[in-house]
Amino acid sequence: MNVNPSSPSSTSLLHSFWQDLQPTPGRLSSTLRFVLASSILLVLLLVLQMPFASYGLYAIFIIGGESPSVSLRTAVASQLAIVFAILIELGVVILTDNDPMARVLSVAVVTFIAGMVLVCTSVPAIGSLFGFFYCVLISFWERHSSENTLVKNSLYLLGTLSLSAGCAVAIEYAFGDRSPADRLREQFSVRYRALEEMFSLYAQDVRSTQGFDATARVSRLAAAGQAGMMRLLNQIVDRDLDTSILPIATRVHITMLAELMDHSAAFGLHIEHPKSAEFRRRCACIAEQCGHLVHSESPQSTECTEAVPQALNSLLDRVETTLHSILAMPVSPDAAKNRELAALPSDQVPLLIPGAIWEKENIAFGLKISLCATLCYILYHAIDWAGTSTSVTTVMVAGLSTTGAMKQRLTLRLLGATIGGLVLGIGATAFLFPYMDSITSLAVLIGLIAFIGGWICRGPKFNHVGLQIIFAFYLVAFEGLSAPTQLAPARDRFVGILFAIIVMWFVFDRVWPVRTVTAMRQVLASVLRSGARLFRVLDEAKTHDQLIRESDSLRDRLGKNMSALRNLGEAVEYEFGVDKEQHVRTSELILQISMTAAALIWNQVAVLHDELDSELITTPELAEMRRSISNYMSSMAESVSRKTELPTDLGSDLINPSLLKHQHYGEYARNTIAQFEDLQRLTLMLAREA
Repeated sequence: MNVNPSSPSSTSLLHSFWQDLQPTPGRLSSTLRFVLASSILLVLLLVLQMPFASYGLYAIFIIGGESPSVSLRTAVASQLAIVFAILIELGVVILTDNDPMARVLSVAVVTFIAGMVLVCTSVPAIGSLFGFFYCVLISFWERHSSENTLVKNSLYLLGTLSLSAGCAVAIEYAFGDRSPADRLREQFSVRYRALEEMFSLYAQDVRSTQGFDATARVSRLAAAGQAGMMRLLNQIVDRDLDTSILPIATRVHITMLAELMDHSAAFGLHIEHPKSAEFRRRCACIAEQCGHLVHSESPQSTECTEAVPQALNSLLDRVETTLHSILAMPVSPDAAKNRELAALPSDQVPLLIPGAIWEKENIAFGLKISLCATLCYILYHAIDWAGTSTSVTTVMVAGLSTTGAMKQRLTLRLLGATIGGLVLGIGATAFLFPYMDSITSLAVLIGLIAFIGGWICRGPKFNHVGLQIIFAFYLVAFEGLSAPTQLAPARDRFVGILFAIIVMWFVFDRVWPVRTVTAMRQVLASVLRSGARLFRVLDEAKTHDQLIRESDSLRDRLGKNMSALRNLGEAVEYEFGVDKEQHVRTSELILQISMTAAALIWNQVAVLHDELDSELITTPELAEMRRSISNYMSSMAESVSRKTELPTDLGSDLINPSLLKHQHYGEYARNTIAQFEDLQRLTLMLAREA
């Protein structure tokens, strides 16, 4: 296998971080909105003398930065979460007479629930906010103050967060993006046009500055990743905008395109001359296909579209295989059908992910988060070091996230905490705050920190570092409404952050470790089970409306699982050990299988949404074919999940060969069988890797 472009062997971590800081479309405007909202909130908090400014300023980065509707929905969720947390906090204190053991048990239970909400619902931010706020609120009752003061503190926190939400939402409505669908369509075109140009030059064997510039452009677009395009799609989904100009299965298409850009950038950076005529022919085919995709057209059946690499031995093989998966996705010239299938509106997405609450991996995650928070809560009390209470809230901020795998999160947390807490936080406390005597100087400092953190957190790979910088700085250097006069509190809060990171490393990586590739296998198994379920739904649903409702939920999970697989694939580089290269190869193969499965699944979704193709659903021979595919995909899911051997005869008896030449549904049957055989071939390769 060739070098993974994102692995440390080809690119140093420092260089990757530098690439992540490069400008991307919409990054500057989003960062400036963070700065403006933070500055306005700071002035309001100082004028109104509202406490807990650090939490309010941090919440700006959780609520803002997206579209107006997304920010409004997150703001409402945050208010409901903190109100619910206050009710539970007061209930625990009143019913148990503020018993310390009851507080400990409540932290364990609430953080477990928060972890489950994160992984089992379609709005994971609710879990993060609820767990974080509860840990802050329950910590008030450890202080030796009157009950009246402690209750007021809870209400003050609610007020501060309300101001933060109001500022974030107001700025987004005033300056947020107004045409995300057009911008997203432009992003598709820009990437395919860059690929067309690069591969056209390689097909012509151009070895000039022009070829280097084309490769550099593809590399820059690949470094931007899928995050920016996903944010635009989320805006479109939340606002239920017209998606007729976008491709079918836009969320899946974004992930596939990001993977294609990565492989193409690696190919361009590692290519060597001279090359054969066959090499130039393959590059010309790729350029031709990308040229059609610029205009959302499906290329005509030619030698280029029919050739599928049978192995993944080179970067060019991976480019062709990924492009084949994209071309296998359905294309509809009907704008109304395109709008229906491009993206699922947020009001049609179920809140609770079907079956997620009973999955042992999700329960294990909730228990690990609960164990980390409870250990931090008990240990900082046991050592009687009240200043390290930030460890509990750090677990909520750092642990309740969807960023990659555990080792990746630990690395990014430590980097962000060091920069934000030690370098910026304690540095500002020691060298800047003694000389600051006006609100103007404080506003400039907060604006600068907001710009640094906001710029980093809009990056494709290291965005978690930006959030950790912001959180650590505000927690260490900006606790009250006046400039700190001692270094000890800042030191203690920073030690609390490091303490939480150590505890989480111990629990997640030593006591209860899960390798990244293992997590990817579980997600891929979920993708395959979703596909198997869809094939069954096609024949079991009693009405067309029921068919659409059940398929909508499945396709929503498919798109999000594809995005999660790509994020996990990027996190494999943080694994350690002699088998790391094997893990990299396995992660690439898992991603390719998921894209092949997505093409197969989405072609079935397109069929069931077209009532004119009803005979494809009702024909007994095709129904039997789908039942067989469903059973085989279930077997594939078990093989992937349990690392067992996969029978090599799967799919050998799917359909009578004579039906493949049928006048009406022969094309549908041939395409379905061909895509399933591609899926079977790749899954067998994965079984041999195990």
